[in-house]
Amino acid sequence: MNYKMPTREQNSNKGSFGKVLNFCGSENYIGAAYLSTISSLKVGAGFSALSTTQHVIDSVSCILPEAVYLTQKQGLEKINDFSVVLIGCGLGISEESKKLLENVLKNIKTDIPLIIDADGLNLLALAESLQNSSSLKTKGSVIMTPHPLEASRLLDCDLKDVLNNIEDAAKKITAKYNCVTVLKTHRSIVCDTNFEIHINQHGNSALAKAGSGDVLAGIIAGLLAQGMSHYEACKLGVYLHSRTGEIASEELTEYSVLASDLSKYIHKAIKEIL
Repeated sequence: MNYKMPTREQNSNKGSFGKVLNFCGSENYIGAAYLSTISSLKVGAGFSALSTTQHVIDSVSCILPEAVYLTQKQGLEKINDFSVVLIGCGLGISEESKKLLENVLKNIKTDIPLIIDADGLNLLALAESLQNSSSLKTKGSVIMTPHPLEASRLLDCDLKDVLNNIEDAAKKITAKYNCVTVLKTHRSIVCDTNFEIHINQHGNSALAKAGSGDVLAGIIAGLLAQGMSHYEACKLGVYLHSRTGEIASEELTEYSVLASDLSKYIHKAIKEIL
């Protein structure tokens, strides 16, 4: 399959390439916030803001000066000023996190792409009240990026039911939540709202490590910010993520690639398709 990056006009500025808002990170998962935020910038977003707790801000701002930092309250107030919103990476399962997700679903305009990942998905699976949000009832406004266990929670089924039929599980999530689904496996599945299926053919065991999914979520957010459609951004994002893992493992081996290494090799995967 031929993949194509968003075009970049030379007569441009940071606003030309979109603004990402990340509601990510918590006291025990600081790294997730860093990984999703830097990855959105590495694929070309012009601006990426991390809206999180003060503890996470203090930790991440020291190593990622290119991002903008907002409290969660500030992020909610400015949510509709952004091109795309990502929530869930390292968010944790708590009443505070549930309330944050509830407020994001309540306040975001449905024409702004919303990616729900990781603990955002777990919180959604636990709260039927959140599943009735108007944002989820608007077909195709949301992208969900579960791994198989998160998928089983979203579908309220056994893990083996997901693993036995990955494509069917992706379609069921899309049908239940009106979303574009990225079901992450060794050959990840992308399912759009018309139930068209794309199967990624790249990747290796280097990506089977904590934090890898946070990188993918950030990549997809960065591509959406530049104006790609939900389905195309997901297909390209999954490809870039998996190809980056392959490239990184050529030097580091599949054993030693860390999620934080992926951001250092994204440019090589991009160069291959320019």
